[in-house]
Amino acid sequence: MPGRMGLTTTQRKAVLRNQASNLLWYGRIEVTEGHVQALRPYVEKIITLAVNSYDDTVETTVTTKDAKGKEVTKKVIKDGPKKLNARRKIMSLTYDLQFVKENGESKADFRARTKGINHPLIEKIFNEIAPKYAERKEQLGQGGGYTRKYLKGQRRGDAAEVAIIELV
Repeated sequence: MPGRMGLTTTQRKAVLRNQASNLLWYGRIEVTEGHVQALRPYVEKIITLAVNSYDDTVETTVTTKDAKGKEVTKKVIKDGPKKLNARRKIMSLTYDLQFVKENGESKADFRARTKGINHPLIEKIFNEIAPKYAERKEQLGQGGGYTRKYLKGQRRGDAAEVAIIELV
């Protein structure tokens, strides 16, 4: 039942959004085969959107006054219209996952590592995932095929067919 997954529309959208967010954050998840069949095209569309627009940036100069009253000019790199549209679309298709403090990491180190990053999952998609698949697209001459599934067998308890889906 890959089409509806036995859920109402709002439940199905929430499950796909949650699983897509986790797949993009962790790189691999384990779900039932029906969920994999529904999740694959959902995630591939998100990655394609990011690959097609990740390098659209605009460099501008901003003039501000510092504490002493001097004018300071800075070069600022902002998203272009294509990337901004893609970023907003991806934000509507995924949940915003946050960084987790690692074992032995102090609060100061954690703050320094996460400073200035408001949406870590979106930044990961545009800074890590999209360039990787854009390079793959140039080398192999193919777009798409960003995910892979492995069948694991039946789950104990309800005998549902379980599969692992991962980013290639």
